[in-house]
Amino acid sequence: MFFKKSEKKDSKKKTKESKELKIIGGFWLKKMAEGGAARLRSKSDEVNKLNVFPVPDGDTGDNMRMTIESGIAAVENMDSDDIAEVMKVISHGMLLGARGNSGVILSQFFAGVAKGLEKSAKADVRTMGEALQKGVEQAYASVMNPAEGTILTVARESVDYAVSRITPKSTIRSLFGDLVKEMYASLERTPEALAVLKEAGVVDSGGAGLFYIMDGFNRVLNGEQVTLELGDDKPKAKAPLFTSDFNADSVMEYGYCTELLVQLMNAKTDVKSFDIEPLKKFLGEIGNSVVCFKTDSIVKLHVHTMTPEKVLEHCRTFGEFLTIKIENMSLQHTELEAKEDESDNTPIIAESEVKESLTQKKYGIVAVTNGSGIESLYKELGTDEVVQGGQTQNPSTNDFLSAFEKVSAEHIFVFPNNGNIIMAAQQAAEIYKKAIVHVIPSKNIGTGYVAVSSADLSGDDPEKIEKEMIEAMKRVTAGYISPAIRDADMNGVHINNGDTIGIIEKEIVVSEPERLEAAKKLVAKLLEDDGKFMITAFTGTDSDTEECSALEEYLRTAYPSAEIYFVEGGQEVYPYIFVAE
Repeated sequence: MFFKKSEKKDSKKKTKESKELKIIGGFWLKKMAEGGAARLRSKSDEVNKLNVFPVPDGDTGDNMRMTIESGIAAVENMDSDDIAEVMKVISHGMLLGARGNSGVILSQFFAGVAKGLEKSAKADVRTMGEALQKGVEQAYASVMNPAEGTILTVARESVDYAVSRITPKSTIRSLFGDLVKEMYASLERTPEALAVLKEAGVVDSGGAGLFYIMDGFNRVLNGEQVTLELGDDKPKAKAPLFTSDFNADSVMEYGYCTELLVQLMNAKTDVKSFDIEPLKKFLGEIGNSVVCFKTDSIVKLHVHTMTPEKVLEHCRTFGEFLTIKIENMSLQHTELEAKEDESDNTPIIAESEVKESLTQKKYGIVAVTNGSGIESLYKELGTDEVVQGGQTQNPSTNDFLSAFEKVSAEHIFVFPNNGNIIMAAQQAAEIYKKAIVHVIPSKNIGTGYVAVSSADLSGDDPEKIEKEMIEAMKRVTAGYISPAIRDADMNGVHINNGDTIGIIEKEIVVSEPERLEAAKKLVAKLLEDDGKFMITAFTGTDSDTEECSALEEYLRTAYPSAEIYFVEGGQEVYPYIFVAE
């Protein structure tokens, strides 16, 4: 048993079938989804700990939690009993908020469910079962090489089981009861299907996250009151800004940064054929720094103008407002260098970062980085926009869309720099239509660093440039130093809780009581690879100055023919990241 027995019993509470529930609508679905999000929030730390490696970088629970909570946020003020409408909005919110591979797969699962319900105002048992099957199909289709023993297996086996048990007497409650029962059983079988899970002694973390979400659905269906209480990480509105810089004697010089999210209305315009170009022209006549685009029936716009009231009046002729943000830029102009500390479910264009379409260049670069030193290095190499993130801080699909908006280029090369971020970048690339986005599958900051530094953006063939970047990454091997958080035996290496371990790609190769000794041995293994003669060491926030000096001195003495470089990276989680070229 990988879960406590009480956990399994808990999932079966209140499964009385005394009340029939043959059909549900949007109100029920919204409550169920909130219950699923609340259940996962209460168990996200537990899911994080279901990490194959015994290192403190598990983030599956957080990624899946933030993904589904983005869907809940999207329907927070929605008052509709149409299940197709509610599911579509939840799915869209999850799509934009998806983080990490598990979050992207989860968003695709719900996107498939939304497709299965798109023609239904209400859903009976059979319709809901078919929608869940659509969810499984789309989740599998979202992964290039689907592996069994993962969230995909847990979803497929549980849905197949639940649907196979549908009879004329079945209810929505019985369907989800069967689903959760088999989901638990399938989850416990994942180590038998995936050897790495068995070796680590854990079940699949993505499957566990899905189990908790569906368990929350089931609990709500059976009468349990589940309340979603969002923590400090919920996006918050900025506090009012009062400053003596703008007072009763000031002159309005900078205008207003105006951002709107407008729902096109059939009663006011032809939504399907609505042309965004006249709106762009109008905004250009009354302001500047215009960004305006249409997604389905929603228009997002950004403009700097002295007359925001004209923007509001004009937009009311064809739609109604979903969100309005108008800020006095005279209060902001001294803070333009400050980074945005909030996000929502639509791309927000920071004022200081809007690029005029007239200056569009051929190529642009977006990279994910973690640490001030690493960020500076990437920018020095020509990166246009940096997305903050990395291990335990996976950016969302929407974070990438926002970055793409800030890069005015025909082709955008994206470096996720983490294997768990690639799918979110790819999902954003598929959504974004204003440029051709090339996702370079960089799995760490080292390979991405080498690819960016070797990029020749003077050529006319973007496919050739992409190929050259990928070839450059093949010449690089990355290694990581991390503390161990549990005892383990992996890849023939015995690990004690509290040791320092060295990881090359996806294999633990070193475990030592002392961090300095582990770092020495890891570098030795990196330089064993034929042709490797250069080591770049990125030092993290947890590294020690004295230790760094001792390590650098040792490496230069032990490997006199090698090129050794130390860079203050400032990354979290890993005290040292080594890149061997």
